[in-house]
Amino acid sequence: QVQLVESGGGLVQPGGSLRLSCAASRSILSIRYMGWYRQAPGKERELVARITSDGSTEYVDSVKGRFTISRDTAKNTVYLQMNSLKPEDTAVYYCNENGISGSYWGQGTQVTVSS
Repeated sequence: QVQLVESGGGLVQPGGSLRLSCAASRSILSIRYMGWYRQAPGKERELVARITSDGSTEYVDSVKGRFTISRDTAKNTVYLQMNSLKPEDTAVYYCNENGISGSYWGQGTQVTVSS
C-alpha cells in the first residue's frame, strides 16, 4: 500500500509563499503522474499541477507563473512551491500518485491565505 504524506501547509498572508512537500513510501521515479490537487469549501477537488515520469509539468491556468511543481526522486518527494499566494488559493491541498498500480491520495494539508 502506497503512503503519501503531505506537509508544509499553514496560514500565510496574501502575497506570501509556502512550499508543500509530499513524501512517498516508495520510488516515484517511474510513476506516470505525481500531482497536487486542492479542494476549497463547497467546491470540487481540482488539479493544481502535476509532473510526469519524464519531468514534464502542467498547471491549472489560475496558478501559472506563481506555483512550481518539482520532484526529488532520490528522496521520493514531490514539492509544490507556491508564491504570490492569493485568498482564493485557500484550500486543502492533496498529493496524488497516478500510475500503473492505481491512484493514491495523501491525507491533505490545509493552506489558508488571509490577512
